[in-house]
Amino acid sequence: MIELQNVEKTYYGKAGDIHALNKTNLNINAGEIFGVIGQSGAGKSTLIRCINMLEVPTGGRVIVDGKDLTAMNESELRKARQSIGMIFQHFNLLASRTVYQNIAFPLEIQGLSSEDIRSKVEPLLELVGLVDRRDHYPSQLSGGQKQRVGIARALASSPKVLLCDEATSALDPQTTKSILDLLKDINKRMNLTIVMITHQMQVVKEICDRVAVIENGYIIEEGTMFELFTNPKTPTTKDFIKSINNVELPPILKNATISKEYMEGGKLLLRLSFIGSSAGDPLISSLVKNFDVDVNILYGNIDSIKETPYGTLLIEVSGGRNSIKSALTYLHERKLKMEVIGYVA
Repeated sequence: MIELQNVEKTYYGKAGDIHALNKTNLNINAGEIFGVIGQSGAGKSTLIRCINMLEVPTGGRVIVDGKDLTAMNESELRKARQSIGMIFQHFNLLASRTVYQNIAFPLEIQGLSSEDIRSKVEPLLELVGLVDRRDHYPSQLSGGQKQRVGIARALASSPKVLLCDEATSALDPQTTKSILDLLKDINKRMNLTIVMITHQMQVVKEICDRVAVIENGYIIEEGTMFELFTNPKTPTTKDFIKSINNVELPPILKNATISKEYMEGGKLLLRLSFIGSSAGDPLISSLVKNFDVDVNILYGNIDSIKETPYGTLLIEVSGGRNSIKSALTYLHERKLKMEVIGYVA
């Protein structure tokens, strides 16, 4: 549905050139929710604005639904943008217009009749749960309600793609969840391709099928949510994962001497990750019961990635050499990811 081929964006200035995007290549499938995560200034907002050509790339090609937007003239581009909706962090609603009128605005620009506009806007009011707010003005709405108006307005032209630029950053956690639930529902109902730009790992964990990590204008890592959570490859991705999974060593162990070799009386530190049904398995009791080892849980958590259980554990395992070896063999055979940190005295 969306293909970026060697897309570059450079901002030229007297103080020096800023390379916001460097040889960016992405393929986003039809109907999926794709996340782009990065810190402030990483280039993620420039990337999403290049998809709908609000920012014209310095180089490369942007292809949406089989059409090369970078090869279009202004008239062709205006028509192509009708199939690409966008919502923003700060809503960008027209203060002098009601909820209904804000949603209707892009349809008015297209020249639709009042009846045609009504036939499109009223179902959208119901979809986003704002039927009883149709005649309210933005100043009378909460942040979550304003974003629902923004979503309905973006859907008014029946787009195939919805771009979300930090769409939940200005919202509290409970409202964020309600907006993410709405976007998931819209994705399923309309088979809409959604691109989420965010600096919040909690957001991509909750909603995205795949995610790309951007840093200094480069895509440094890309994969499914499970791949990134269970096997992050870059320091930046690992930092994002740590922001919601506290699997760091406790302070008392951070300065301890850690050995990869077995030491008599030492404790083996392990990080474990569980996916799906294995997240509910009685793993610790099985280790203690079957392998003559003692297990101390330093940290544990069960969460979910797109409604699939995902668990993390940081544990110490102590016992004889052969007992620990047998316990490790057992863990390798389970459906989980295991990182052997080493032995501490």
